[in-house]
Amino acid sequence: MSDSRTSKHRRWLSVAVLALALYVIVRAVHSQQGAAPPPAGAPTATPSPSADASTSAASRATGAPAPSASPAPSYDPADYAAQVRTRARQAGVSARLLMAILYNEAYKPHDPAFERAWQKLKPDAAFGIANMHRATFDEVRKGRDFANRSWEDLPEDRGLAIEAEAWYLHDLSAQLPATWPASYTRNDLLALGYNTGPANMLAFARGATPGSQARTYLDELHADWARAGRAVGAA
Repeated sequence: MSDSRTSKHRRWLSVAVLALALYVIVRAVHSQQGAAPPPAGAPTATPSPSADASTSAASRATGAPAPSASPAPSYDPADYAAQVRTRARQAGVSARLLMAILYNEAYKPHDPAFERAWQKLKPDAAFGIANMHRATFDEVRKGRDFANRSWEDLPEDRGLAIEAEAWYLHDLSAQLPATWPASYTRNDLLALGYNTGPANMLAFARGATPGSQARTYLDELHADWARAGRAVGAA
């Protein structure tokens, strides 16, 4: 893992521990409400030491008792390659770019309960595997097949997240001029636009220098470019 990506994870972890506390509480409540009682004499699962340590850290951060639950494992964006290819073709954008951005956005657990717990701590947080903000989703869905869908659906519906990401990249691409003085490729600018918004994307196209976070986002995109290509079968 690169130094920039390690730094990104550390910054994110300072808030994530609080979201983890809410997350494990939600998971514990769901487990208690939805699970049938075990048969008499059935063995009881023992949580691992690492799970205990994570839960204890979250409990200390919030003062809440430590429930016995652990986050779902991370996912592999490549599992959604077929959907990425389909939505990229429909939106007229690069499937490889779509996949590379999913890899960029995979730095946090994309479990619905975790995302909703995170959003309680950060009301402006993004939802779904493509990490899309509410205002962006509400703008992108206008006139599209998913116009009747809600931003609130994104954590559970990964296909919707990919579809919205593809059309947002389409809309960003439509805003780029035919040529620009900066040395960035179209895919570079679209990724920067996805990360920082269309106004900044156009500024970068005119020659503005990206800040450290945008530069890191672009570096990570380049680092993920090869595996994104393998995932979607790009040459």
